Amino acid sequence: MNVNIETVHFTADAKLIDHVNKKLSKLTTFHDRIIRTDVFLKLDNVAHNIKDKIAEIRIYVPRHSFFVKATSKSFQESFDSALDSVVNQLKKQKEKQAA
Repeated sequence: MNVNIETVHFTADAKLIDHVNKKLSKLTTFHDRIIRTDVFLKLDNVAHNIKDKIAEIRIYVPRHSFFVKATSKSFQESFDSALDSVVNQLKKQKEKQAA
């Protein structure tokens, strides 16, 4: 699985990158044919004082791609929420294939 992590409007520290990589490594337990995973971490409302953290995850498997976007006050929380959603999508798609 090829993992691509991009940050927009900020530079991610090693702790955040490690958190993302550690969580993404568990994705292969839900779907064994993941080709590529793109993660986008963004700051929203950069011009304002309120800075929401956005995590977007796009996962490519043969003949399918899954996309999830989550927003919260921390990147870890946004990423974990998005990851939970994309795992549910992967499970549903795998069940459809099995049926």
